[in-house]
Amino acid sequence: MTKFKKILIANRGEIACRIIRTCHQMGIETIAIYSDADKTLPFVKMARKAVPLSGNDAKETYLNVEKIIGICRQENVDAVHPGYGFLSENADFANALSQAGIVFIGPSPKAIQAMGSKSEAKQIAHSVNVPIIRGYMGENQDPNHLLNQAKDIGFPVLIKATHGGGGKGMRRVNAESEFIAALEGCQREALNAFSNAHVMIEKYIVEPRHIEIQVFGDTHGNVVTLAERDCSLQRRHQKIIEEAPAIGLNDKTRTGLHADAIKLAKAVNYHGAGTVEFLVDAHGDYYFLEMNTRLQVEHPVTEMITGQDLVEWQIIVAQGGNLPRTQDQINSTGHALEARIYAEDPAQGFLPSIGKITAFNCLDDSARFDAGYATGNQVSIYYDPMLAKLIVYGHDRKDAIRRLITALIDLKISGVKTNREFLIELMQNSAVCDHLPHIAYLDQSMDTLLAPSDLTDEIKDCLAHEFIQSRTRTGDSPWAQSDSWRHLSDGSQKVCFDHNGSSYRHQYKKGQSIIPYLSVDRMPDLIRISVGGKVFTATPHNPDHLNLEDGASDQSLNAPMPGRIISVLANQGETVDAGTPLIILEAMKMEHTIRAPHDGIIEEIMFKTGDFVSEGEELVKLVAA
Repeated sequence: MTKFKKILIANRGEIACRIIRTCHQMGIETIAIYSDADKTLPFVKMARKAVPLSGNDAKETYLNVEKIIGICRQENVDAVHPGYGFLSENADFANALSQAGIVFIGPSPKAIQAMGSKSEAKQIAHSVNVPIIRGYMGENQDPNHLLNQAKDIGFPVLIKATHGGGGKGMRRVNAESEFIAALEGCQREALNAFSNAHVMIEKYIVEPRHIEIQVFGDTHGNVVTLAERDCSLQRRHQKIIEEAPAIGLNDKTRTGLHADAIKLAKAVNYHGAGTVEFLVDAHGDYYFLEMNTRLQVEHPVTEMITGQDLVEWQIIVAQGGNLPRTQDQINSTGHALEARIYAEDPAQGFLPSIGKITAFNCLDDSARFDAGYATGNQVSIYYDPMLAKLIVYGHDRKDAIRRLITALIDLKISGVKTNREFLIELMQNSAVCDHLPHIAYLDQSMDTLLAPSDLTDEIKDCLAHEFIQSRTRTGDSPWAQSDSWRHLSDGSQKVCFDHNGSSYRHQYKKGQSIIPYLSVDRMPDLIRISVGGKVFTATPHNPDHLNLEDGASDQSLNAPMPGRIISVLANQGETVDAGTPLIILEAMKMEHTIRAPHDGIIEEIMFKTGDFVSEGEELVKLVAA
């Protein structure tokens, strides 16, 4: 077995940190590559050496095959670990490395190509009798032909990009009238994310669970599975909470899932880490969805219940070694949960949040915190907004949920908005705690989940008290101190703050009774308290605060964040109705549609396709008709 001495990590953030840790434990030297925007991130400092890529756009940095292979040659590396995303499922990259005499830590280019096309993967699955969903996977991409195929399949249908993942290039279509617009959106998103606009259509299975099987193969023909994961808690096809094992499956379904995952892996002579994903309906019937030929974001939950280091397994297999365990030697115990921590604002339609992180720390020592950022780092517009993954282990699912809630409460983040509070609320929801949610649950329940908690006078008192406490501790000078005493005053103070998009002016009197609360975070830009299982976050009142109705449908004609114009949908002089899409802005791998807030005539369009814009810049001048 060949032993690697030096590995280049062709990725960034959390997963780069994760790979570097295991490499160093194995005595392997690491080389990091980084864009201009990432030069201060932790992974750059963790690696033995870091080489700049110059630039920020993914195509000129982390997707630049020629530049990366040039660095590999320059640094004389033995192998490249691609992590997930970027070039991790790019057969051309794997081939190019092979031609340069460098090992790609992943499956063969042939397996990547076969499984990378969802349509080809389904054909292979069908050929080895793995159940698949009825659909169209042909080459004819004419919109009218695709519409006819959808009508033949029967609505609702799902349009999916045949390449890529992460929920990009995917739309549910409920009726014929919605099809063409949804198709155009899928193709545009797929082309931008994966450089391939090809789509497929399949029957939409109503309210299934998303169950995936971790497979591992070596170059000696051995293939095993390591338990299964339930990834049903998704928002717009993007996983938010992952857990292992998947509970509530009958023995026949679980046995069938594992057997078919191995069958499919062997059909393409698979080696390395891979995940075979299935949809499982209420009756226990299952259908092959896709195979991801890489390490998954959610791999830590499998590591937690099996005690195995999957990155170490990847490296051993890539070196030509046998799998570290046989199927009989792989056991799992307990239950693990992973929460993805994103820089986003759930109260504003999950609009990504950009800025400098002023505090970033997990105080729960029992939790695993896989972070890609640290205090002082800047969250930019260029990449996915995931900051970290928080993983916990419990004796059973109920215990793991309790531990995750505690760890989330003890997670301190400020400077950017995050989904932390949303996750705390979500994990206390009875539909999640006491039942097994299906993949449509979050999208169907989002309005209820995001409904603002009522601010009672007692809660307002608590928040006001903390704001006053924060203000009185901002400096050592007595002139910086502020209390409630005023001549001929009753000792009350007016405190102004924002909560869930609403502004409050609360009269607070020092000394009045304050109800007990579980915890408090007192930060420069927010106050967060936990009371009776509910989390309340307030920020200093800002009268200029943008109150967006929906992250995908901005009712302002200003840019809600820095980004790039990817489509201008209207023309100067055109008369438009309220709600008409005018511009599509892309930021942090997400599209945001700027719509007309009222009927009117477009007087001027300020930018063209491809332009970069700053937050708050006016995009369109719209005058009343």
